[in-house]
Amino acid sequence: MHSVAALVLMSVAGASAPIVSAADKFDLGKREYESNCIACHGADGKGGAYVDFLKSTPPDLTQLAKKNGGVFPVERVYSIIDGRQPVKSHGTADMPIWGRDYQAKAGEYFVDVPYDPEAFVRQRILALVDYLNRMQSK
Repeated sequence: MHSVAALVLMSVAGASAPIVSAADKFDLGKREYESNCIACHGADGKGGAYVDFLKSTPPDLTQLAKKNGGVFPVERVYSIIDGRQPVKSHGTADMPIWGRDYQAKAGEYFVDVPYDPEAFVRQRILALVDYLNRMQSK
């Protein structure tokens, strides 16, 4: 009898526990996009406030998969964001080199703590790449 009462209490307690929605979760990729990309690419990925001041119009970031045969081009997007390895086919580097920027931020953040700067850079860029993948139009 006690075990039934305990199960009832546990189920009632569980039912009243707050439910964390997906909207409440921290999204590093979205934060990186809003911090570093939104001015040129816009909140919707189709162009931002600075577009009139740029040498070339940034691409519609919601169409990257569509323009690549329906497959999101992870490696290409990663290398463009990282920017530390010039890619001749991408032309001039009009976009800031976020790989260097992230590396500098890591140095500021981990002043006296041992860390792997490349892991820090990869984490930020992969989170951003994931967010861009989620922005793709269906």
